[in-house]
Amino acid sequence: MKNFFKKYNIQLKLLFALTLGLVVLSTIYYFLIPMILNYPEGTYGTYFQKEVENTDYITQVLLISLAIFSIFAILTFWKTKFLIKYNDLIEYPNRYSIKEINYVKNKLLTVPYSLFLLNIIIPSIALTVIHAFTIHQLGITTLKLFILVFSLMTLYVTSVFIYTCNIFKQILIKLPYDDTIGLRKDSLKKRIFYNIAPLILVSILFTSLLGYSIVSIKTGNSLFETYRNSLHCLTSYNDFSSLDDLRTQLHTISLLGADDFIFIKHNNTYIDVDGNEIQLSKFFDKYLNELSNSNNGRVYEYYGIDCQGATINIKINNEIYTLGIYFYILSTDILLYFSISFIILVLMNIIILTLFARSLSSDITIISSSFSSMAKNNDIDIIQPLALTSNDEIGKLIIAYNQIQKLTKNNIQQIHDNQETLMEKERLASLGQLIGGIAHNLKTPIMSISGAAEGLSDLIKEYDISIETPEVTKQDHHEIAKDMSNWISKIRTHTEYMSDVITAVKGQAVTLSNEEDISFTVGELLKRVNILMKHELKNAIIYLNIAMKVDENLVLKGDVNILVQVINNMISNAIQAYNGKPEQKIDLIVEQNNNNLIISIKDYGSGMPKKVKDKLFKEMITTKGKNGTGLGLYMSYSTVRAHFSGDISVESEENQGTTFVITLPLK
Repeated sequence: MKNFFKKYNIQLKLLFALTLGLVVLSTIYYFLIPMILNYPEGTYGTYFQKEVENTDYITQVLLISLAIFSIFAILTFWKTKFLIKYNDLIEYPNRYSIKEINYVKNKLLTVPYSLFLLNIIIPSIALTVIHAFTIHQLGITTLKLFILVFSLMTLYVTSVFIYTCNIFKQILIKLPYDDTIGLRKDSLKKRIFYNIAPLILVSILFTSLLGYSIVSIKTGNSLFETYRNSLHCLTSYNDFSSLDDLRTQLHTISLLGADDFIFIKHNNTYIDVDGNEIQLSKFFDKYLNELSNSNNGRVYEYYGIDCQGATINIKINNEIYTLGIYFYILSTDILLYFSISFIILVLMNIIILTLFARSLSSDITIISSSFSSMAKNNDIDIIQPLALTSNDEIGKLIIAYNQIQKLTKNNIQQIHDNQETLMEKERLASLGQLIGGIAHNLKTPIMSISGAAEGLSDLIKEYDISIETPEVTKQDHHEIAKDMSNWISKIRTHTEYMSDVITAVKGQAVTLSNEEDISFTVGELLKRVNILMKHELKNAIIYLNIAMKVDENLVLKGDVNILVQVINNMISNAIQAYNGKPEQKIDLIVEQNNNNLIISIKDYGSGMPKKVKDKLFKEMITTKGKNGTGLGLYMSYSTVRAHFSGDISVESEENQGTTFVITLPLK
């Protein structure tokens, strides 16, 4: 049982709400239908109705309520069966794909609207059709019943619609967030129409129906009194000797309606004033025989039918005759006036509601668009504050947006300041690592230059001696000159190398906040990386395999020193991933993919756990314990995005290695 309630939790909540609302609706129906449809007095809920319709009034209301509930239950389970299939989605979201989650979200957003329409249309049409077949006609009564059922059903279903939306909203809040990719877009205007338009329509319909009913009652009372007085006057001042005499006198009564007529009943036979036999309904005849005397001679045609009769009984030659006037309460002209008025009111309200919804939607669209621009635009300074156009909740929302924009500007500036501070700290930390290598990188060429100087000095001495020694041949002079040339070449090579080292170190020492638009080539970038990482790679006995699959003269825009630091940081991480194991390699691959430059730094070391990889670029996290700050990769990611509009991604498996991929758009 517990699993059943868990599985069908939402459906049971909806059915409970439907049942509760249906009890209220049935109670309203019970008291409202007789009044609105002008039920004949003394008939509904009595033996009379049971004899005529085989059921009493309360049984009819209960059967109608049961039919409505059955329709609602079927529609509810049909439209919400997706919740049964995905009943554990909130508890175990990882079991389902993004596509399945978005499918559920779309259903949660759209099902209330389809249920709303179906729950109004199907029961209203079903009950109207049943009523039409029951009374065997499609007239004003059926139309009035449809309007009444439709109006009350709309109010009822609108309440259920709001309740359903609130339940589904609670589910949507608990579902995983994924920027609503793949969801159907909806409009605020649609929501306003679904929530307000039904109430306006129902108000107009019900007011029109109530007005028609009141007019019908008052007109019916007036006509009844007029016709009954006419009959009393005729019979009070005349003695009828025969039926023919009566018929002759009845011709003097003026009828108010074109379709009204006078009838005479004798021995269960109805005739008109011309003596022709006519047929009246069984209901009319039964009411005339059983209830008209207690109702002052008033007779009704049927439940909700706006036709009545005014009757009196007279004696002619000791035989009882019933004189009556059958009259129609309202003409088709009045119905036409009501219909035209209703259509005009509906159109006016639709126009006003459309303008209101458009105005409200426009205000909110402006604010949401501004929020989207704020989220997408790197330069928030170009987004202007919104003008205050109202002093209601929309105005408060505009004020809140302007405050958020101001705070966002301040926060972004603070982030930039903090970022520059962190980048400066990282730069200094990188320089600290470089200092150890600078001494080694410069010491070796300096010693070589010193040796070359000594070698040149010895050669010069030998050359001076050889000039004074006639035994030295021309060939000996040539060899000495050649040796001197080799030593000079070595000096040039080492001094150029020293110059490159100094240039690279100097470049890393400049401030990283420089936003000047600088150009550099891929070859220059890799040259600096190789120089600055040479000492660290040599000490770790790790080989840097550079694979350049693009033209080394390919030009990039930006500060080369920033990008060098990012790549060096990743190479340092790759070195540490080997945990001191020598004779390993790191692949540095540069290639072009469409309009992007792809730089991959790949090692074959220890890799990283999934929980570390998921947090890598979202927070400052390190796997080096107290020896790491977590600044390096976090700042590298921020730097590439801020200075190059690029991106960094990572692929890693434990004990398999790690690959960092830097993607730079080619401008």
